Amino acid sequence: MSTDRMHYADEPVVRLRALRSVTLGVPDPVASKDFYNEAWGLGLSDADTDRFWLRGTGEEHHVLELQKAEQNSLGGVSFAVATRREIDDAARRLTDLGIPLLREPGPYDDAAGGYGLALVDPEGRVVELAADVHAVVRQDQGGYAALPKKLAHVVLNTVDIDRATAFYSQVLGMRVSDWSEHQMSFLRCNPEHHVIAFNQAPWTSVNHVAYEMASVDHFMRGIGSLKVHGVTPQWGPGRHGPGDNTFSYYTDPAQLVCEYTSEVIQVDEDSWLCRTWRRTPELSDQWRTAGPPSTSVRSAMAGIPDAGARARVDAKPDYFLPVAEDNGAGLGVGVEA
Repeated sequence: MSTDRMHYADEPVVRLRALRSVTLGVPDPVASKDFYNEAWGLGLSDADTDRFWLRGTGEEHHVLELQKAEQNSLGGVSFAVATRREIDDAARRLTDLGIPLLREPGPYDDAAGGYGLALVDPEGRVVELAADVHAVVRQDQGGYAALPKKLAHVVLNTVDIDRATAFYSQVLGMRVSDWSEHQMSFLRCNPEHHVIAFNQAPWTSVNHVAYEMASVDHFMRGIGSLKVHGVTPQWGPGRHGPGDNTFSYYTDPAQLVCEYTSEVIQVDEDSWLCRTWRRTPELSDQWRTAGPPSTSVRSAMAGIPDAGARARVDAKPDYFLPVAEDNGAGLGVGVEA
């Protein structure tokens, strides 16, 4: 692929502070809400018929939003931005670059409140930039209860890993922490090794969503708590190479993949060197406890082809990547995040 096609911006339009939340569309949001609230350990911040906002033990109003959809889909990924002015400035720069906005800057009137905008990336994903979102009271993160602290990262299947990585680094200012050969890229917006990762795949979809536990003890107790609820790991527990984080993967009632993780490495910007990891069993799982991923979790990580918000915005003819369909091709499943 030519360098010209991968050039989106000379400098980022905004400084992202953190990953806030992910929105998932599912056919039965009530069943998914019950799983994440009663078994997974997220608290219920707000509810509106078939739309639910679920929180971790941190101060974010929610880390997961569930909404009604005909099939599994990514409703959007939300990042924290410091001020309203930065969001207004970002909107002008995005418009100048020809990047379509699904939502112009302005106040939100939903449960989380705040001020933000929503852009659409070249594969149709909705990316929200938000400031002044409502906070909730922090819970006791170091207590005995094995509850997710926050959203750790979101892994997304992409039809063009170079284009996806270029867009999120050039436009949104994310930095590439590591590669897993040319199969996965790991991107950060703060000291955490990765908050977004891309996995090369036949079609665009959600690969998995990871939730951070306060410690490896909370991580293991969380696995035990899920077993009490009749939910067993489909891959894990183990410890990845890229990110050095623990992992245990599950599928929710919608057959979307969710992960418990802890102890993700913190990057020192002055000394960190991006490396390319080999895709070997001992680097996918440094503990060598998990064995290979199950067939069912690999299939779930492939996801369902998701055109996203392409049809909801006007964009220049060459902006969106071609929509890839599920033709039965195999998926290079990203399992190192």
